[in-house]
Amino acid sequence: MAGAPSQSEGDINSTPQRAAWQREHLDEASRALLARDSAAFLHQSVSTPCLAPIVKAEGLYIEDMAGRRYMDFHGNNVHHLGHGHPAVVAAIKRQLDELSFAPRRFAPLRAVELAEALNERFRALTGQPGRVLFTTGGSDAVEVALKLARAATGRFKTLSFWDAFHGAGFGASSVGGESLFRSGRLGPLLPGSEHVAPFGCYRCAYGHEVDAEGQPRLAQCKLACASMVRYVLEREGDVAAVIAEPARAVPFVPPPGYWRSVREACHAHGTLLIFDEIPTGLGKTGRFFAAEHDAAAPDIVVLGKALGGGVLPIAACIARDQLDVAGDFALGHYTHEKNPVTAAAALATLQVIERDDLVANAERVGAHALARLQDMKHRHPLVGDVRGRGLLLGIELVEDRDSKAPARAVAERVLYRALSAGLSFKTTMGNVLTLTPPLITTQAQMDQALDILERCLAEEKT
Repeated sequence: MAGAPSQSEGDINSTPQRAAWQREHLDEASRALLARDSAAFLHQSVSTPCLAPIVKAEGLYIEDMAGRRYMDFHGNNVHHLGHGHPAVVAAIKRQLDELSFAPRRFAPLRAVELAEALNERFRALTGQPGRVLFTTGGSDAVEVALKLARAATGRFKTLSFWDAFHGAGFGASSVGGESLFRSGRLGPLLPGSEHVAPFGCYRCAYGHEVDAEGQPRLAQCKLACASMVRYVLEREGDVAAVIAEPARAVPFVPPPGYWRSVREACHAHGTLLIFDEIPTGLGKTGRFFAAEHDAAAPDIVVLGKALGGGVLPIAACIARDQLDVAGDFALGHYTHEKNPVTAAAALATLQVIERDDLVANAERVGAHALARLQDMKHRHPLVGDVRGRGLLLGIELVEDRDSKAPARAVAERVLYRALSAGLSFKTTMGNVLTLTPPLITTQAQMDQALDILERCLAEEKT
């Protein structure tokens, strides 16, 4: 997989297109700050050097040093409530005055309240009581889930999917499937980390084709992708956990019945099912958990990113109560594990999502967007496929619909044209325009963004 494109490809390092955009749009002060940034940080793909300076982020919008505003349809999936939501900021300020830190041996009220709230959400998803551990980032929460699976099963092997991203730690990189985080220069990763091809009907790894509407032909493929998971679990016999994104961040949504089949296979072989809902949870797909779409209850769920309201970093590993089997050693034991301030931010986030009915808004606005994108596909031969759920949306650009050759150069040009017009999003796998706006996005704002996108696509014809 060393040469496989990354989910983050298109946002990596400098390209001629990127350099041209910077020359056109950045003033001297902006270039000076980017030079300081480049000199101060270790360089790595996807983060340094940066594209442009940022001075303000509020609601749906971010603003650069020159006063240029962008609709943020990327946001690293942390801005479910938009940037700087006043309810989250107010909760943080109140908590700072009340109690700013809690040593681990003491129990702060806000952390307990947050644990109870998430455990109730887990019960609603799985029908079973849950227990939680907090960490300061999603990658660490994945590590906790992997440790817990080992402790509960007495096994060490995992089964996960190529092209998936689960974090940057050694454990998370091992179960992840992106070459960007699995460089051979890093040396061996965790033993027992098995991988199979993921679901992805438009680009089925098993050679099956979709119908004219882009839907899988289940009578022909018979869920070959799920059958492979079952086959590997049978052959290995001692896999501790299957860990996966319930909806892939590329994005791809699973074919009907996929997760029920995988759930049954896991149950049959004593394997735990871990869902990484770090980008998809908290309402992004039009359900509080993306797994709700597929009626497949996981044993463990990992949340992160947006949990801190887009302001503070906090993540959570939630597990079935029966998996509370590791009390004699430390699964995480992080210094800020029960930080009352980050817990207050997360509680406020949950309250705003429920109070403002943002999950339903994501479903409604996302359905409107998918309908528009399907219409766009009929009018633009460059669009090979559109897919998504809620406000996790993807537009795959191809050079030719028959060959499905990825149109990566076109995708990059569209990305920078959109930035010039005030719309920021990312490309995944090099040719998939990926839109992940906040849950507060209105239909009018969605239409404005899609108008920009369509104009940028239309320029490819001239």
